[in-house]
Amino acid sequence: MSDSFEAILGHTFQRPALLKEALTHSSLVHRQGRRQGSNERLEFIGDRVLGLVMAEWLIERFPREQEGELGPRLAHLVSQPVLAKVAETVGLADALSVGRGEVKSGLAKRATVLADALEASLGALYLDGGLEVARGFVRRAWNDAMVGQVEPPKDAKTALQHWALARGLGLPLYEVTARSGPEHAPQFTVTVYVGDADGSGSAGSKRAAEQLAAEALLVRVAT
Repeated sequence: MSDSFEAILGHTFQRPALLKEALTHSSLVHRQGRRQGSNERLEFIGDRVLGLVMAEWLIERFPREQEGELGPRLAHLVSQPVLAKVAETVGLADALSVGRGEVKSGLAKRATVLADALEASLGALYLDGGLEVARGFVRRAWNDAMVGQVEPPKDAKTALQHWALARGLGLPLYEVTARSGPEHAPQFTVTVYVGDADGSGSAGSKRAAEQLAAEALLVRVAT
């Protein structure tokens, strides 16, 4: 499967172990009793590479816009819902290795897992092929999302509120549906409800989780 994913990424790896690591979820590593070898480290660098390449692309595409307009565009393009959608489009879920017990639960298709694995794959691309190779993949994979941005996107919560009120659905309702992690590093899951639709997001603060939930619901109602 990694061979076919190489074709999707547009790069033949000199160090195949990097791609294998990028496509290995921590659930598989922990099940095998190992502490290293999952895609978490590559996700760390892939996140930075994506931010740089995307900022460069935005500066090029919107030469007259300032930070106040470019910032929301960047935040949207690197957001979890957009990353998950790109990952689904390129077929990443089929290439991802997860623990045996997590296969049946559909872990590989969760937005958070897909987004993280996509960033890890980008990190592997950068480390193996350099910035030009990473840039080429980003510009192909994110083209539709970039081209679809005619106007700078609004704050996700504001945009969702406008969408709901325009359809007579009332104000979105946000609810903390889960909390995990230690007190010094909590993780909140927030679900937002609008009519019969809902969306969820997880982050280290309630405010950030609300934004992710709003983004997830906007993506859902737009597709």
